[in-house]
Amino acid sequence: MEGRDSGREPTREDIDRTEGAVVLEFGASWCGHCRALAPQLEAMLAEVPHVRHIRIEDGPGQPLGRSFRVKLWPTLVFLRDGKILGQAVRPRPGEVRAGLKAIADPGQTGAP
Repeated sequence: MEGRDSGREPTREDIDRTEGAVVLEFGASWCGHCRALAPQLEAMLAEVPHVRHIRIEDGPGQPLGRSFRVKLWPTLVFLRDGKILGQAVRPRPGEVRAGLKAIADPGQTGAP
């Protein structure tokens, strides 16, 4: 999957060392739920350009997805400075906005 950050898939260690606000999006290019979320997610991400968006093409046995206990797609993981502040599975727009707010605003804490 491609996103604001593309290239090689990061390792869990890479993610844990990442500074700033990051959304990991786990999914598959053929996933209907992922494709349905994509335009809404892109629009919300456009409102917070300082948030990094990393799409991960996930599948059975993929180590990064398993390290985040991903079982359904799409799964969004909201991180700030390598720490998980929230995770949403097949999220509705409100859950995405809450997750983005939690990582984009340093004064916010807690999960969406």
